[in-house]
Amino acid sequence: MIKLILGGLIGAALFASVVKAEDKAITPQEFVNSVVAVPGKVVNHINLEIEKTKAYQAKSWAESKDQFKRTVDQIKGLFTKTK
Repeated sequence: MIKLILGGLIGAALFASVVKAEDKAITPQEFVNSVVAVPGKVVNHINLEIEKTKAYQAKSWAESKDQFKRTVDQIKGLFTKTK
C-alpha cells in the first residue's frame, strides 16, 4: 500500500513538472544564420578548452615540481647524519 501511494505521489510530481514546448516557427533566414554561426562557435569553444588545458597543465607542473623537490629533500634527509 505504501509503495502504491509513494508511486502515485512520484507520478503526480513528474506529471506536474512537465513543461510544454513553445511552438515557434523558424524562418529560413534564422536557420541559415544559425548554421553559419556554428564554425565560429566551434572554434571559440576549442580555443577556450585549449586555454583551460594550458592553465591546468601549468598549475599541475608547478605542483609536481614542488612535490618532486620535497621528495628529493626527504630522501636526502635519510642519508644525512644529525648531530
